[in-house]
Amino acid sequence: MSAQPLRVIQVGAGAMGRAWLRTIAENADVELVALVDLNTAAAEQAAADHGIANTLITDSLEEAIERTSPDAVVDVTVPVAHSAVNITALRAGLPVLCEKPIAPTVADAREQARVAKQTGRLLMTSQSRRYYRALTRFREQIRTLGPIGAVSTRFFKAPHFGGFREEMRHVLLVDMAIHAFDAVRYLTGRDPVSVFCVESNPPWSWFAHGGNAVVVFEFADGSTYTYDGSWCAPGEETTWNGSWFVSGQHGTATWDGEGEPELTGPTEPAPVSGAEGEEIAGALADFVDAVRTGRTPDTEVHANIVSLAMVEAAVLSAEQGRRVLLAEVLDA
Repeated sequence: MSAQPLRVIQVGAGAMGRAWLRTIAENADVELVALVDLNTAAAEQAAADHGIANTLITDSLEEAIERTSPDAVVDVTVPVAHSAVNITALRAGLPVLCEKPIAPTVADAREQARVAKQTGRLLMTSQSRRYYRALTRFREQIRTLGPIGAVSTRFFKAPHFGGFREEMRHVLLVDMAIHAFDAVRYLTGRDPVSVFCVESNPPWSWFAHGGNAVVVFEFADGSTYTYDGSWCAPGEETTWNGSWFVSGQHGTATWDGEGEPELTGPTEPAPVSGAEGEEIAGALADFVDAVRTGRTPDTEVHANIVSLAMVEAAVLSAEQGRRVLLAEVLDA
């Protein structure tokens, strides 16, 4: 593909959709040609608020594709709508960048992966929190520790989103914890084999279900990853990336999720380059490059299914009060 701007349709104009409108506008490699939302009035208002003019606004993705002949689709709808949007775009011959989670279930994600393979089109998840220069630095430090014994993340925030999140079941696990679960795979280069999870919802929680969770994943070598989190924790909060601690044979590496990571023990590795942009800007830049070059990005749907399986297995463990093998979820 030429170096001309990638002409994209964005589907979804809610709160996250507005963040993507800003990000697309700031990226010279991308041109927004249509904005799709079932609530066209909300889409028109979002476009006006961001100074977007002469862009098609419609409630139909099929109409937007027919009228604009785009190069790609950016899916920023609610999770339950992802499958319909993504499959429609893929079958129209378009690569898709989709907000996480790519699907509510592993089975749904696998169906999308099947269609992506069948059509030969890229379906990539925006695991936006992989795109931090500090996270890349942290990974390089972890590689100096030798065998890893334990990794932990503490995540404590108190956001009042309103809307669908406050009605979701397993809200912390499904809507937020996947960032950390995906990050531990990125940081260690390994996938866990089992999980045990306990969920709770404090009396003061403004979420309907699952505002708190403690999750312990086990790797094949017996090492562990522990996630201890809450989305209804007013007071001293962690960063949005959480607070990380990694213990290895030769020392420890820590990261507060925002500043520079710190290494204790081994020799500091040489500096490495990180993502060109951070968060969703980094995901968008990675997507554009993948579409142009044909390379497979790290968060392509097939690879990302394991991160989603970690969430689904944790949910199953919380519901059934038992240790769950990831193979159970992937095989089912």
